[in-house]
Amino acid sequence: MARRSPAEIPVNLRARLEAARLDLLALFRALDRMDLSPAEIPQRLIRQLFELDAGYVEALWALDQPSASRDLRAMLRDTLAALEQLPEACARFRNNLPRSARPTLALLEITVRNALDPVEAYNMVPGRDPQNG
Repeated sequence: MARRSPAEIPVNLRARLEAARLDLLALFRALDRMDLSPAEIPQRLIRQLFELDAGYVEALWALDQPSASRDLRAMLRDTLAALEQLPEACARFRNNLPRSARPTLALLEITVRNALDPVEAYNMVPGRDPQNG
């Protein structure tokens, strides 16, 4: 029986997760600033974005844990798949918003994203004190 080589964490995984979380945070905060009714926000699609975000939180937490305490192959498989889904999930969400809201959302997202502190990628990550990075 051949042994599988240990899975290696891509060097850019943490940075990709941080960027994905900040992008989603910017989207969520921009939406909060808009005057959209719940009926105008595609609920199923925003739930998908929240689920992706929760997966990114879990992955960032897992990266800080001892390697023996996790199934690295499964974590990498799931995390990389979730990262691949983000662009399409965001596009689908935006395309299902009212057409008139899209330009405003795009501008707000950029403004919010540029103002975010990178440590905010660790909001809600267990064991991380946002004040200490």
